[in-house]
Amino acid sequence: MIKLVISDIPPSNNKYMGNSHSHHIYRQDKEYWEALIGWSVKASGWKGKPLPRAVVRITYHFKDRRRRDPDNYSGKFILDGLKAAGVIEDDSFKNVKLELAGQFGCKKKATIIEVYKVDKLIDIYNQEVEQLAMV
Repeated sequence: MIKLVISDIPPSNNKYMGNSHSHHIYRQDKEYWEALIGWSVKASGWKGKPLPRAVVRITYHFKDRRRRDPDNYSGKFILDGLKAAGVIEDDSFKNVKLELAGQFGCKKKATIIEVYKVDKLIDIYNQEVEQLAMV
């Protein structure tokens, strides 16, 4: 397992919608987050091979209590950064189960990233389906 704590939160996807200059801004933000993830991975001491399958849990810590939609914080820049840093092999559904959460009213803004190695993603999905069937 690798845990990264970053003292920032990626921009909402809404930042890029309806903006005619968004491609340039998007590229800058993506490069910034890929570098930030890369530095954080290096500082963590990660020396493993890229994980072929993983659960990636991202928890955003917001200072305020404003309502936010999870789809606007999809983790795109984070997953791309984890792939570029060699933590995950690929960021497709075949390779990654993504979990998103938000905490509100925190003292400091932060993004907590936890990456867990799993042998088979299908087993995780089957367990979740079985649990839902019991409800």
